[in-house]
Amino acid sequence: MEKMLAFVVMFSLCFLPLIHGGRKIPTRTQDDSEEWGYVEVRPKAHMFWWLYKSPYRVEDPSKPWPIVLWLQGGPGASGVGIGNFEEVGPLDTNLKARNSTWLQKADLLFVDNPVGTGYSFVEDRKLFVKNDVEAGDDLTTLLEKLFNGNEKLQKSPLFIVAESYGGKFAVTLALSALKAIEAGKLKLKLGGVALGDSWISPEDFVFSWGPLLKDVSRLDDNGLKLSESLSEKIKQQIQQGQYEEATDSWSSLEGVISSNSNGVDFYNFLLDSGMDIVSSSTALELSKEIATKRYSRYLGVLRSTPGGDDDLGDLMNGAIKKKLRIIPENVTWGGQSDGVFVALQGDFMRPRIDEVDQLLAKGVNVTIYNGQLDLICATKGTEAWVKKLKWEGLQTFLSKDRTPLYCGKAGPTKGFISSYKNFHFYWILGAGHFVPVDQPCVALDMLSHITNSPR
Repeated sequence: MEKMLAFVVMFSLCFLPLIHGGRKIPTRTQDDSEEWGYVEVRPKAHMFWWLYKSPYRVEDPSKPWPIVLWLQGGPGASGVGIGNFEEVGPLDTNLKARNSTWLQKADLLFVDNPVGTGYSFVEDRKLFVKNDVEAGDDLTTLLEKLFNGNEKLQKSPLFIVAESYGGKFAVTLALSALKAIEAGKLKLKLGGVALGDSWISPEDFVFSWGPLLKDVSRLDDNGLKLSESLSEKIKQQIQQGQYEEATDSWSSLEGVISSNSNGVDFYNFLLDSGMDIVSSSTALELSKEIATKRYSRYLGVLRSTPGGDDDLGDLMNGAIKKKLRIIPENVTWGGQSDGVFVALQGDFMRPRIDEVDQLLAKGVNVTIYNGQLDLICATKGTEAWVKKLKWEGLQTFLSKDRTPLYCGKAGPTKGFISSYKNFHFYWILGAGHFVPVDQPCVALDMLSHITNSPR
């Protein structure tokens, strides 16, 4: 805890110069515990990154200290903002030390991805990525700029940890990075990929919503019938490659679910969303706007404190932007996020199961973790797409018994794990979409296992 308090104190100290020869360069805290900057991943497309070096780092040549690259979902949700200040970073939104920060197990690299998300920006909106593969290529370019000239970073294995739609970016990035590593273009050691409540197979998730909500009494038979009808329509559209139309139908289905459940929270089906119910006739753009705002709304309920400043936008466009100093004046945190979502509507409903299969075949460690109470990426849907894998070890994995998880040596069951070879699945009890927030202790233990870091 003393290390964390010192970390917080350094937040307000002076920073190294940010201008060199009229050019913006990465800047850092005086003690080198933090570093951040922009990478121009394509002409006029600027991606922001922020690296935290752990005060808990253990120097052990036999177990190199890991780096976790955190990828947020949305698409268009900010890892630098949400993942950092609301989930796993060193400070919360009140700039208080987080006891459950993932810095206890690894260095943390947050990226606002794709370009246009968070502090990242494009000078021409035509430069937004149109699919997950393009996003993976941009992230690979960023990693090349960060790792190729830094031998210290190259010694640490990189673990890509993703949440929600970030899982689709994670698998396309991992394949792109492996290709660059094999070609000698990227000097990096990939430690593994972790997919947290990830939108890998949209078809399987939309089919899980109705039956799950019916089982927990949130939908009646009429609501279930409407849900299943729209799910079948989405399945047909995906099979025919009509991905934009499938995104429209997804929007309608969310409206049907909301209206027939009286506003169930898509990130925790035990809760109400606290948002206006969306009818099935609501415009797609409004549905997307609501979807991108659900992250902060749900997390705000969890972390709300009396008298505290819980508005992440105010924090990011105020104190944090002032601290970082390199964010252009005309860039507002999250100001282009709506454009990111709309640009990806043709890829939003495309599955990425095949990419997971490719990673497993290449021997990459793949971990899946899912919160019991999540709806949007329900465990029921995750289990369904896992059974579609063509990986040679699948049947053996499915036949194995699960091992219970605890927080510490005693106490109630916190979840289960099953593993076979390079594939691992965590069922996290009592957690919704945001596992590190709902179950921080078991999430830290899980991270130790994923990264092979000290427990």
